Amino acid sequence: MAMKSILIKDTTREERIRIVNQALSVCGQTCEFCNGCDNLGGGDVDAYYRPYIEGEKEISELNAAYQGGRVKG
Repeated sequence: MAMKSILIKDTTREERIRIVNQALSVCGQTCEFCNGCDNLGGGDVDAYYRPYIEGEKEISELNAAYQGGRVKG
């Protein structure tokens, strides 16, 4: 079975919410104030993905910015 595209142009807002929620709950815990995934107690991680959910930035752009240390909060 082929994986469906997660690009904004190929998804609805509801699908993007589901994509983010599934990705963030992979460990079975909530992300809020978690130290896993290098969040370092960073709080509301799903808020970081709000631009993707709202169709403003691709998830790959947000992930690259986070890994590159260009997170502005």
